Amino acid sequence: MIDRAGLAAFLRSRREALQPEDIGLPRGSRRRTSGLRREEIAARCNMSTDYYARLEQERGPHPSAQMIAAIAQGLHLSLDERDHLFRLADHTPPPRGVLSEHVGPGLARIFDRLHDTAAEIVTELGETLRQTPLGVALTGDATRYSGPERSIGYRWFAAPSSRALYAPEDHEFLGRMFASGLREALTRHGSGSRAQHYADLLLARSEEFRTVWDRQEIGLRPREVKRYVHPSVGALELQCQTLLDPDQHHFLLVYTATPGTESYEKLQLLSVIGAAAPTG
Repeated sequence: MIDRAGLAAFLRSRREALQPEDIGLPRGSRRRTSGLRREEIAARCNMSTDYYARLEQERGPHPSAQMIAAIAQGLHLSLDERDHLFRLADHTPPPRGVLSEHVGPGLARIFDRLHDTAAEIVTELGETLRQTPLGVALTGDATRYSGPERSIGYRWFAAPSSRALYAPEDHEFLGRMFASGLREALTRHGSGSRAQHYADLLLARSEEFRTVWDRQEIGLRPREVKRYVHPSVGALELQCQTLLDPDQHHFLLVYTATPGTESYEKLQLLSVIGAAAPTG
């Protein structure tokens, strides 16, 4: 049974502990609320303020596991706190590790401060979990995919049209790099893993992947400069900085350009014309 009193008390305590600056919001001079307001949390969780408020008031419908996951993410909960929240709502906590899509609070706090920067959080299989608005403007909404298509490495071979965003001279290396990363994940997690599933699917449908896979390459890493061919602003050369959450094996990727360069000006322009971002 759902523990409504426990759920309400825990939500209130976590909301009141979270400060505006923790999620990239300015602290206004008139703010009197301890922690975040209910409407601020509700907006972060993509739910109505009324729905969230009723949970804190020990009423309303039984929240689904999807709703609880969204609240846990919006409140920057740790894995232990997330699991506790799931149990209070009478749900089994999701798995941890490579299968987990819960972004840890440390990585989430940094990400929420990058609202004016191109950035994304991805899994070790190249599945995008979160993007900043400028990140979406740069590469398109990569969170919209489902199933194996969520992985950029899978899309690279299964849907070659996805390569159009990247400089043609980099395609050969990127294909080898994605195959190398998939092999590392498969070795780490073994048969029955999602990495194994992706590899099996690609081996069955892509001759190019079979050729690259047979090279047995391991340890290929992204080059220092990433080159894009954006449909709205043209060629871009960006540096990519990476921060790893070792517990969840999630990566925060931050894309920047050298000030004063043409790519820097184009990235600034993308922040304005984000609606015209790529869709592939």
